[in-house]
Amino acid sequence: MSAALRRLFLASLRRRPLATALSLAAIALGVALGLAVQLIHDAALDEFGRGLRLLAGESDLQVLGPRGGFDDALYLALAARPEVAEASPLLEVQARLPGRDGSLRILGADIFRLPGVQPALLPVPAEGVGQFAALEAGRIFLSAAASAELGLAPGNVLAVQSGVVEHALTVSGGVPGAGAGQALGVMDIAAAQQLFDRPGLLTRIDLRLAPGVAREEARRSLAALLPPGVELLAPEAAAAQVAGLSRAYRVNLGMLAAIALLTGAFLVFSTQMLAVARRRQEFAFLRALGLERSGLKRGLLAEGAALGLLGGLGGVALGHGLAALAFRLVGGDLGAGFFEGLRPALRFEPLPALAYAALGVAAGVAGSWVPARDAAALVPARALRAADEAGLDARPRWVAAFSCALAAAVLSRLPALGGVPVAGYAAVACILAAAVLALPGVTAAVARVLARGRAVLWRLAHARLAAAPGQTVVAGAAVVASVALAAAMAIMVNSFRLSLDDWLARMLPADLYLQASSSAASGYLDEDTVAAVAALPGVAAVEPIRFEQIRLDGQRAPVTLLARTIRAEGDLPLVEGHIAVPPDDLPQAWISEAMVDLFGLATGDELAVPMAGRLQRFRVAGVWRDYARQHGAVAVDLAVYQALGGDHRANDLAIRLRPGADPAAVAQAAVAALGERTVRVATTGEVRARSLEIFDRSFLVTYLMEAAAVLIGLAGIATSFAALATARRREFGMLRHLGFTRGEIGRLLALEGALAAALGVAVGLAAGAAVAWVLVEVVNRQSFHWSMDMSVPAGGLALFAAVLVALAALAARLAGAHAMRRPAVLAVREDW
Repeated sequence: MSAALRRLFLASLRRRPLATALSLAAIALGVALGLAVQLIHDAALDEFGRGLRLLAGESDLQVLGPRGGFDDALYLALAARPEVAEASPLLEVQARLPGRDGSLRILGADIFRLPGVQPALLPVPAEGVGQFAALEAGRIFLSAAASAELGLAPGNVLAVQSGVVEHALTVSGGVPGAGAGQALGVMDIAAAQQLFDRPGLLTRIDLRLAPGVAREEARRSLAALLPPGVELLAPEAAAAQVAGLSRAYRVNLGMLAAIALLTGAFLVFSTQMLAVARRRQEFAFLRALGLERSGLKRGLLAEGAALGLLGGLGGVALGHGLAALAFRLVGGDLGAGFFEGLRPALRFEPLPALAYAALGVAAGVAGSWVPARDAAALVPARALRAADEAGLDARPRWVAAFSCALAAAVLSRLPALGGVPVAGYAAVACILAAAVLALPGVTAAVARVLARGRAVLWRLAHARLAAAPGQTVVAGAAVVASVALAAAMAIMVNSFRLSLDDWLARMLPADLYLQASSSAASGYLDEDTVAAVAALPGVAAVEPIRFEQIRLDGQRAPVTLLARTIRAEGDLPLVEGHIAVPPDDLPQAWISEAMVDLFGLATGDELAVPMAGRLQRFRVAGVWRDYARQHGAVAVDLAVYQALGGDHRANDLAIRLRPGADPAAVAQAAVAALGERTVRVATTGEVRARSLEIFDRSFLVTYLMEAAAVLIGLAGIATSFAALATARRREFGMLRHLGFTRGEIGRLLALEGALAAALGVAVGLAAGAAVAWVLVEVVNRQSFHWSMDMSVPAGGLALFAAVLVALAALAARLAGAHAMRRPAVLAVREDW
């Protein structure tokens, strides 16, 4: 194609500034969201991997146990083995920081063992601090990231919590070997065991093997020494487990961005299709002058590619800005909590940037493909005589639509691929394609229904729809995609929110809840503390709740063992099974839905749970819904847990009040007795409100996507009718000669815009309901392993549809205002 022709085609983009800007914005939004998600999680995973390499050091194998720890006698047994050259014991504690939000990762290490296995963790005393300060109790050494985050320098005091007691540690130096994004502290292992009440316990042992010993051979021979619940893994296997925890979250956000990019492609299709219809005579003239079909097609594809390239480049810049903002506001995991304690840095990655810019180009080309094909197929002689709209093909495509719907039904039945619901997302794409393909048939059916109207404007709108249905189809295409996305997200989020609210009501039956710290941190409630709360005035009963992390399988991430009072049917939100007297001598356990999917367990199976260094067998009595732990949880009755495991600590305390007792007064008394910096007390309503607030905040990106999708669809209507109104100036002039006023023509345009939007909204809502079902029943179940009850916000969707149709009518009316400004005589003369 010559440079002159390239300029001719690309200049058309400047003649449609609004349509071009909206197409660019839609593509840029999809590219930006996808790139931001990848940049954020790549940086977080990279920093997390660096942290694991830092901790692993020179180790070949790692002994990993539950968060509560295992007997340190295992360290002596492993260190004495001939396969082991060096062994380094570690006690890792997520220490709660009284008076601060969050916690700090503290590593209790044997200072004399670190040089042989983990030299990067060696603490360096500050100036003026003794050489052997690392062996003294009450001292801690902070990495640069931790010092910056906490605002502490050598000589300052760091308050940490053990149980409900606050302890002071003196910052005595740094850990220069730690990475720039690793927020952690190092202290002597004996001091850490004493401080955090973990005498004789370790959470990890790193092993460096003797020369000539193969890692797999050593793993097999040493595995026999391990107690139940303790695993021997290669460092890279441990890293892969944790990286897999966030995979579903990353993929779902990425797919959301892909749907936004698909919506942008539909908008490009709509604007290009209408532009082709308007320029048919121009194209016919170029063909008559000798331009080949292939040259015309390449020119239109070049327009789409230019749109995609500019949108992609803008999206790359915007994506980096969004990633930087996310790092500042919510950290390296978009608030999902997978990589706490990491402070990753944003870096420019050329390959992802180029890949996402290329996706933008692909979206632009894909949106222009059908318009370019149709333009290349026109016959010059006929196009020079035909009306503008003749080129818009609106033939029903029921067979293709049914085929896509059938493909979606088949894909929704397929299992996840590597833990990712690939088939589910493919089903979503098929549903959107089916909706767009069904739009011409729906338009034809509606045209037949509208023929029954008597009003003049109604009959004119019907005549326009019957004579040029392609314009309505093209105008509604972007609406279908955007409304389907918005409706699907609205249904999914509403279903999730109501299910979560019901789950919280089932899981929080008491009046007050007291918490020493999160389940992962160092705060806990001992028996004396529980008894002190139970003795407070106004307290009728207290029920301790204990969380513990256990390992059931070395190939999968740890699961949570939940111990609470489970004696009646309402004590757990069961979806299968019951709570009754055990049918045999085995105690009962109830597993979450994730345990069914990940471990293949079912009601009636036996389950071996590591407790107190031995395996305890349980009978699975049922399956319960759990929205807090997507990687599995096992619930047992508290009394059974305490009898079998001997652990009488608690993380939370459910408090039931006497009739007439004031919850605020009881909460104030509990805080006064235990310390306002070490415990939190909240009513059930406050806990539920805080949980739902966090839920709404986590779906903020989704809400923004819905708003963007609706605006894109509405903008598509506006630009489509602006283009059509300009092309119909002769028609409007003739109507003026026949006695129509500008106001009546404006109302006609508004009616046509409302009809086009109503068709798009109706088809979009139907497609959105189908997409929502796939998201709820397939994608969420395969990604996060939980179920939810479908709940359609009918009132909200009806209001949304009515407002969108009204806005579309207004947009069409305003878009045609410019075309009606020209005097009727001059408008009609254009046809002479």
